[in-house]
Formats: sequence, structure tokens, C-alpha cells
Amino acid sequence: MLNSKIGQMFVAVIALIVVVAIVMLLAKLADRTPERVRRWLAPLIFAGPALAMLGVGLIYPAIRTTIMSFYDRRSEEFVGLQNYEWVFTNSDSLQSFVNTFWWVLLVPTVSTGIGLLYAILIDKSRFEKVAKTFLFMPMAISFVGAGIIWKFVYDYRGAAQEQIGLANAVITGLGGEPVRFLQDSPWNTFFLIVVMIWIQAGFAMVLLSAAIKAVPDDIVEAARIDGVNSWQMFKNITVPSIRPTLVVVLTTITIATLKIFDIPRTMTGAKYGTQVLANQMFDQSFTFGNNGTGSALSVIIFLLVIPIVVYNVRQMLMNKEVRGS
Repeated sequence: MLNSKIGQMFVAVIALIVVVAIVMLLAKLADRTPERVRRWLAPLIFAGPALAMLGVGLIYPAIRTTIMSFYDRRSEEFVGLQNYEWVFTNSDSLQSFVNTFWWVLLVPTVSTGIGLLYAILIDKSRFEKVAKTFLFMPMAISFVGAGIIWKFVYDYRGAAQEQIGLANAVITGLGGEPVRFLQDSPWNTFFLIVVMIWIQAGFAMVLLSAAIKAVPDDIVEAARIDGVNSWQMFKNITVPSIRPTLVVVLTTITIATLKIFDIPRTMTGAKYGTQVLANQMFDQSFTFGNNGTGSALSVIIFLLVIPIVVYNVRQMLMNKEVRGS
């Protein structure tokens, strides 16, 4: 086993060295070509490997997955739109759509709201760096790690047993009955959403805090001279000034939320009515061996992400044009 792993690592290192050597050789050859040829050859040499990897690792799988979504579970017989019909009619699949909707609605808005409020409250305060560190720390934890941590927080034992979960320990300590945080639907989905918000709020805070600090001081001073209050300052000065960053934060968190898989899988095994689209896709493809339905779900997730990415790119181009003018 050890020798096999060493051999694989050796092959990977050799392959990397070969790729680097080829790129360096091509770059050297391009440097000796005429100026007119070099203008289009040099970008092709440096972008070529990345484009090739993009094609092999993303474009080809996307095309193949789309084709497979129109075939049966073994990708042998063409079944048309039957897989998509199942996705939009099956009760379990529809439940995953509803759960995903709540994830996408709550995680970006609440995470961004908390991050924005936190950034404003601690801006230029005495303990700003320490306060930012506490909120940003969850970003250093993987989704799986965060799921395991919060699974212990939400842990439930019978009423007659000692509660080892932090939340139920507090509840029973105050005289209440233990709560089945992860077992009772539909509230268990919202308790899972809390974990994602806990992780993403720090990301939102860091970007928004930087954007707030970039607001020109002369605009702020002019507003204060005009006698605006704190709410007017926030509404009419801060938010319009940081709008591009707000859009980036919201869309980035939304895309990450649409693809959420780890937290439900780690905390509930995607059971008890907590499945989202990514969990449903995984189960159909790898648990039940239904390649057609799993591929259809993959295509749907991809289609849901595209408008958000397009909107984000358009906003970035608009902001670039405004700054350029």
C-alpha cells in the first residue's frame, strides 16, 4: 500500500515537471518568433494548459452529464424528459427544492445582514481587530468540521438521560424539555441553516468592513456637516457606496448555498426531511445508481447557478465602466 502511494506521488511529480518543462520550452520558442506571431502565440502558450484543463475537468463533464440526463439509469436507453419529470413530480425531490429555497433565501440575506451590522458597529472601535477575528474564525473550519461541531451542540438524548448537547443542556438546566433539533421536520432544516450562517457571516463581515473603510472621508464629513443622523448616514451614504461589494457578497454566498451538501450530510445524513438538491443528486447517482435522474438534478443545479453568475459579472462590468468614466 505504501509503495503504491509513493509510486503515484512519484508519477504525479514527474507529470508536473514534464508540463512545466513543455511550457517553458514553448515560451522560449515563442520569444524567438517574430513580433507579429508572438502577439497571439504567447497568450496561447500560457493560457493553453489552463484552457485544456478547463475543457477536460469542466466542459466535457458538463456536456456528458447533460446528455446522460436524457437517458435511463444505466445511460443505455434514451428516455427524453422522463428524468426531469421525476424531478418535478416526486415528493422527495420536491421537498429538496423547498429546503433549497429556504437555504438560498435565508443564508445569503441573514449572513450579509449580520456581517454588515457587525462591520458597522465595530468600525474604528478599540477592539476592532479582536472582534473581527471572533466572527471570522468559523471561516477557517470546513463545512464538515462545522457540521460535526454543531451536531454535538444540537445533540438530543431522551428526557430521562443526561444531555451532552450544549443547547439541550442549557434548556434542561433552565427547567425545559430537551428538543429534537435535528430529527423534527421542518424546523431541523432551519437549525442546519444556522450553521451555514455562522460560517458565512465572517466572510461577509470582512469584505463589507473593507468596503466601508473605502468610503471617502470627505463624503462622510460633508454628510455630518449637513446634520444627517446615523440612520440617514447608513441609508444614503454607506449602503450606496458599498453596493458593489454587497452584490458580490450576496451572489457569492448564494452560489455556495445552492451547492450545499456537506452540512446536511454530516449532521443528519440528509434524512428527516433535510435533503437539498445536492444531497438528492448524490443519492440518486451513487446510492441508488440512477445516473439519469442524478444527472438531471446536476443540470438543474447548474442552471440555477448560471443567472446568479451572469448577474454578478454584469454588475462587475457596470462598476468597472462607472469607475472608468
